[in-house]
Amino acid sequence: MAISEEAPPALRPLHARTVRLSDALHRRAVRRALDEGWQPSTTVYPGYGSPRSVRVLGRLLLTAPDGRERGDRPEVVRGWRSFLTVPVRDASVVVEVGGVEHVVTTDRGGFVDATLPAALEPGWRPVTLRAEGAEPVTGQVRVIGDDVEVGIVSDIDDTVMVTALPRPLLAAWNTFVLDEHARAPVPGMAVLYERLVRRHTDAPVLYLSTGAWNVAPALTRFLHRHLYPRGPLLLTDWGPTPDRWFRNGRLHKERTLRRLAEEFPHVRWLLVGDDGQRDESVYAAFARERPGSVAAVAIRHLSPTESVLAQGLPGPQGLHAPGDREHLWVSAPDGAGLARLLRQGGLL
Repeated sequence: MAISEEAPPALRPLHARTVRLSDALHRRAVRRALDEGWQPSTTVYPGYGSPRSVRVLGRLLLTAPDGRERGDRPEVVRGWRSFLTVPVRDASVVVEVGGVEHVVTTDRGGFVDATLPAALEPGWRPVTLRAEGAEPVTGQVRVIGDDVEVGIVSDIDDTVMVTALPRPLLAAWNTFVLDEHARAPVPGMAVLYERLVRRHTDAPVLYLSTGAWNVAPALTRFLHRHLYPRGPLLLTDWGPTPDRWFRNGRLHKERTLRRLAEEFPHVRWLLVGDDGQRDESVYAAFARERPGSVAAVAIRHLSPTESVLAQGLPGPQGLHAPGDREHLWVSAPDGAGLARLLRQGGLL
């Protein structure tokens, strides 16, 4: 069944039964986990914000007593294990930011996603999450100053990391089976981002992906291992909710871009993606809707083989003049090619 934001009317009874089954399985999983001695564990994901408010992201899960799945080897992380989690729903979590405590509630997936008032200086600032039965955990949020003019929003799959996501079978293999250390970076992209953040002082980097939050730890380790700039991950939830079957990747990206434009009207974003999914159309629509929020669009072209397997054809490469599009629009197969074109366009 195609991914849909909401269940069609004819399928709503089936969708309701699916949600009830999911709830029943969750209750059973919670009882079994507690019987086996699992304890609440809090995770803080890197968030972001302004000097006046921050978006805090985290999750509360039940975890095995040793902190990992039974039989797991810490040096090997298989993708499918990331989805064997037991979220703690409707739990109170105390969030301390800027010396002030706030109480928030986890959602159906055990997630904390709260925008909280704060008075913070620009840069990376600490936030602490506390939940009953769990050890306090401190993470960080990136505070974007009012004087920042340029920021970077980057896709992940096939933009910074080669995952063959357009090919469904290989994507499933990469997500659920493949060792995360076997994933390869897209050549030259880490160097491109490092040069951009040096060229544009204090430019934030946000990684916007349709991937599920379950794989956030693996993605964070990958980005760190391959020397990508540190930045918040903006991912999606997983599985059925009361109003939809599965996550809608395109809608997630569209909503996130609009939110960033509203939260940071002074920032012009360099939007980086690839032509294997819908990045081009999403970015083009956003540029038409919010022209003042876009500095440029950079698209990484998949190889001809990747494009054909993705049921598409290779697109034109190069730098497009303002006459072709309202904004600078560059395309190349790797980071070095994009860097050369962005330099010609005056952004690097």
